[in-house]
Amino acid sequence: MKIAILSQKASLYSTRRLKEAGEERGHEIRVIDYLRCYMNITSHRPQVIYQGDPLDDFDAVIPRIGASKTFYGTAVVRQFEMMGVFCMNESQAISRSRDKLRCLQLLARKGIGLPVTGFAHSTKDIEGLIEIVGGAPLVIKLLEGTQGIGVVLAETKQAAQSVIEAFRGLDANILVQEFIKEAGGMDIRCFVIGDKVVAAMKRQGAPGEFRSNLHRGGMAAKIKLTPEERSTAIRAAKAMGLRVAGVDILRSNHGPVVMEVNSSPGLEGIEAATQADVAGKIIEFVAKNATPQRSRNRLNG
Repeated sequence: MKIAILSQKASLYSTRRLKEAGEERGHEIRVIDYLRCYMNITSHRPQVIYQGDPLDDFDAVIPRIGASKTFYGTAVVRQFEMMGVFCMNESQAISRSRDKLRCLQLLARKGIGLPVTGFAHSTKDIEGLIEIVGGAPLVIKLLEGTQGIGVVLAETKQAAQSVIEAFRGLDANILVQEFIKEAGGMDIRCFVIGDKVVAAMKRQGAPGEFRSNLHRGGMAAKIKLTPEERSTAIRAAKAMGLRVAGVDILRSNHGPVVMEVNSSPGLEGIEAATQADVAGKIIEFVAKNATPQRSRNRLNG
């Protein structure tokens, strides 16, 4: 099988591991910088062109689209879909998960556990917004933030008002969420492939840090999930329409709550923490499911 990995750098750990795992299983793997692709958008013979050559002989595509390149990256994935190529995660599902507000709204519609969340445009309604999430302490998030950047813990009402006013003064869109104190700076990354959680790790924030991101000094270790946590992760990925996803969960007093659903989850942390061959499982899933015209991009929302 001929598989394209859409990634800006072949040297990235996740990209490298996927290429190695694919070649070990006898597949032909090529890493394509999606930002250097250009497209011929036509009714009868749509094409993706890379370095002057049309990419018209791939059986499957594995998108590894950077958060800041979502618009162009999903356009390239969508073009492959138009060509009838199997895409591990489809363009609409990637876009859906990247929009934090839309993601939470879709999860809420499916009845999936979430932290209490507020969203508003005007700074004149700050007090009501703070009350929705139960008051301070609370978490304020930039909608466009990634890897813990643009996430602030406001420990008092006054601090919350100041941060919200500052962000809105920059015309930034923000979410306000209840602070899950009982999580103790720990969250769980569940790696979902198809209808299974194939690996899970807990991420513990550095001392004094409420964000557990590994990029911010968090520590990772293997963890055993409860049946409810496993079910929540699978349902969350399915709600986004993602075949492969990293679902981030907090353990709260009212059960597992989903913080984020990631359409291009990194492999390095979870493979190191769990010793699982996650890259190999992804390749096996793609090889099993890649059939021509296997597009299901008809989900609403």
